[in-house]
Amino acid sequence: MSNLERKLSAGQFVVTAELPVIDGGGHSEIIRQLAPMKAFVDAFNATDNPSAHAHASPLAVSIAMLQAGVEPVMQLACRDRNRLALEADLVGAGMHGVENICCLTGDDVTAGDEPESRRVFDLDGPQLISVTRTLSHGHYLSGRPIKPAPRFLIGAVENPGAPPYESRVRRATKKALAGARFLQLQICYRPELLERFMREARASGLSERLAIIPSICILRTVGGMRFVATRVPGIDVPPATVARIEQAADAQTECFELACELASHALEQPGVGGLHFISFRKDAGIAKLCTRLGIPPRVERELNGYSASVAF
Repeated sequence: MSNLERKLSAGQFVVTAELPVIDGGGHSEIIRQLAPMKAFVDAFNATDNPSAHAHASPLAVSIAMLQAGVEPVMQLACRDRNRLALEADLVGAGMHGVENICCLTGDDVTAGDEPESRRVFDLDGPQLISVTRTLSHGHYLSGRPIKPAPRFLIGAVENPGAPPYESRVRRATKKALAGARFLQLQICYRPELLERFMREARASGLSERLAIIPSICILRTVGGMRFVATRVPGIDVPPATVARIEQAADAQTECFELACELASHALEQPGVGGLHFISFRKDAGIAKLCTRLGIPPRVERELNGYSASVAF
């Protein structure tokens, strides 16, 4: 059982984070990227060609993270692989001890820098969740046995900040029914939409079925904010928020304050099971933000326990 699965099964608050994309540098680059945030994070996402840009494969990065002594969450997107390739990567992950899997449909190729790429989409996110659960039961989709069966903790993603808002919890419930145990939410710069999602998730019982983990992005420049606002699919940044960063005397400090406010708000929502951090800073931004929020380092949380609360 992975450490992440053990904590989620016990109802403990978890901290996950996205490892910055890897384009070269080998293990030393991964270790360098992990170092500033390693003490606070329970598991790190190895992304799968995010926004349809090619990078080192999530399976390779996940194996390297295990070798570096941290626990990976291997993302798999349906955009680039058919079911044979997805099954192969999942069984390969299980062979190397990668247990945490996050299943995504994936952004369309037009979001990336190689829009002439062919779309695959043999499966979608909920179907990939079901396939992953099938493999964990000891057989391929064809019925051919896998011995021993790989063990997986299955996760998914959902976007509380994109229309149609009224169907988001229903979509997430479909993923829970397919076998997802945790749900990492897309970055949301409209707090009222996260509140709406969490309120409906509690009312429907979704927050009892799986752990819901909102994402917090730590930017550092005006350009970074503009990029997220205009180039990242599915993220709606209010113009006033962009203007706030543009008009700040110190954009990096203001970006950090914005992340603190959004994280504080997320922690106040009943039913939140953890936080997922994405940082574009070149320093220990995640560690600094966890400290600001009163979230203890991982070892301290494991020894003394922790329940989400906002502390400034």
